[in-house]
Amino acid sequence: MTSSTLTVATVDWAHPDAVTLREEMAAEVGPRYADLARTVRGHPNAVDEATVHRTFVAYSGEAAGHAALRWNAGELELKRMFVRPAHRGSGVAAALLTAAEDAVRAAGLPRLILQTGHLQPEAVRFYVRCGYHRIPIFSPYEVLPLSNCFAKQLD
Repeated sequence: MTSSTLTVATVDWAHPDAVTLREEMAAEVGPRYADLARTVRGHPNAVDEATVHRTFVAYSGEAAGHAALRWNAGELELKRMFVRPAHRGSGVAAALLTAAEDAVRAAGLPRLILQTGHLQPEAVRFYVRCGYHRIPIFSPYEVLPLSNCFAKQLD
């Protein structure tokens, strides 16, 4: 694969590239929320592998980004959207989001939902640019009242 080739593959949640990308995301984003993590009961952002519908890894010469869909109360929720810093601004995030939206459509669902934290303004800007609109905080994020919850109608 050359660095100019961008592909998105569906992989297992436990695929080594997916695991590595989630670890990198946690290392980057985790410190932003360290104080909050000490005060919130439970882990509303934890992902039970049994709920995962699809996991995507974008490749552009190397594993460049990750996204997953999990079942949440009969809807599909976008989780663990992450692009390595060297690949930001190159279309990786858009390609991952398109793959996720296509999978939601294939599942016959009318919308995709997501939550992102209040300390990730770059994510908020990205989702708004991509046609997502704010919705009320949905479960299990009630314990995170500063959450940014979004949805996009896909039908």
